[in-house]
Amino acid sequence: MQTRNLIGSFTLGMLLTAIPVLSANASAVPDLYQFQGKNVSITYSTTSFTGKPLFTYKDQQQTLNFTGNEQIRSVETEIGTLVTVTIRQTVDTGNTLFTLILPRVNLGNSKSAIVETKGITTTNLFSVIPKFDQGQRQTYTTIPLTGTAQSVEF
Repeated sequence: MQTRNLIGSFTLGMLLTAIPVLSANASAVPDLYQFQGKNVSITYSTTSFTGKPLFTYKDQQQTLNFTGNEQIRSVETEIGTLVTVTIRQTVDTGNTLFTLILPRVNLGNSKSAIVETKGITTTNLFSVIPKFDQGQRQTYTTIPLTGTAQSVEF
């Protein structure tokens, strides 16, 4: 009976040593995303050395840098995380938003993964003249994006 227990313990020990174990600092969730699309590039970091998220939006006319949860709005949804920044603000005609759709990514043992997603540019129309402030007030343009999701240490 003791021999059977010894063999069973030995077999269990061998099985447990064969199971790969992630190191304590390995991360399965990315914290840095870099994307390219037609005439646009996006870099988004969920954190930084200061602990705040960072977002860079670059198109043919401008490069905009955003910092913190006041400028970078993030909402978890069923289709992924929606990360939104205001890329154009006017006093009397509305504003323009850019929303990055971040799909869920599990890096596993890897430090990076290829990701395909979409960016949505939302134009919010506004008029100070009530007669012109009717009908559809938002329009959307989608941009296919490809890039990488990575785990980096800050």
